Amino acid sequence: MTAPSAPRLLLGAFGAAVLGDLVSLLADWDLGHAVCKPLLMPLLAAYAWTRGGPRLLVTALLFGWGGDTLLLFDAEPAFLAGMGSFAAGHVCYLVLFKRYGDTGRYAGSSGGSPRVRGAAIVAAYALALLGTVALLWPDLPADMRGPVAGYSLLLTAMALGATVLGAAAAAGGALFLLSDTLIATGVADWPQPPRPDFAIMLTYLAAQYLLARAVLREAVPPASGDHQRIGTGTAVSSADSATTTPSATTSRRAGA
Repeated sequence: MTAPSAPRLLLGAFGAAVLGDLVSLLADWDLGHAVCKPLLMPLLAAYAWTRGGPRLLVTALLFGWGGDTLLLFDAEPAFLAGMGSFAAGHVCYLVLFKRYGDTGRYAGSSGGSPRVRGAAIVAAYALALLGTVALLWPDLPADMRGPVAGYSLLLTAMALGATVLGAAAAAGGALFLLSDTLIATGVADWPQPPRPDFAIMLTYLAAQYLLARAVLREAVPPASGDHQRIGTGTAVSSADSATTTPSATTSRRAGA
């Protein structure tokens, strides 16, 4: 019987950490959440690395880990630093989308020309950004308005940019936007849905996985022989080219 490859083992470990974190949130088990949450992005980054993914993808996921860890501390300086770490990850994703994306794709092949679909998507995201910031602005603490607005602009650009990698990446970008919008409503002290911590982490983890999978699909095409050279100069076994979808936080990315 063939032993599981390193990427499969790491993806399985990521799935187990996702399950452990989400169950901990549902059970109000703070220790379980504190243990599982810092493991999530390093495991996904290690999976991307062993798949031969771009170093910039690994960097983006590790910036996500920085944000996740900082948001475990219930203090405004840690929240701002965590926001900055996530922002750096978004910049990495934007570079990856430019490197591997296809602007003629725009999240699908439904009717209309790529230019028309692209203009419609840009308009939709622009309206979502302006509407969300305008609604949140009066209720945000004064010292958080500028950082939240600036971060929202970068986040929306990332979500829009993800559409050039296809439907899965577009869904990942949209889920990241939804997750962080839920966080922002908590910062603005809006009424929250039941279990906002769970909803925030569920959408965030799905977003990161979908984005990573989409980049890997474009950057690491299936090998035609025993090994294939990819952008990072790492040899990748053809057995490692398949991906397996894992089963899939307080309102500051369960930074709570």
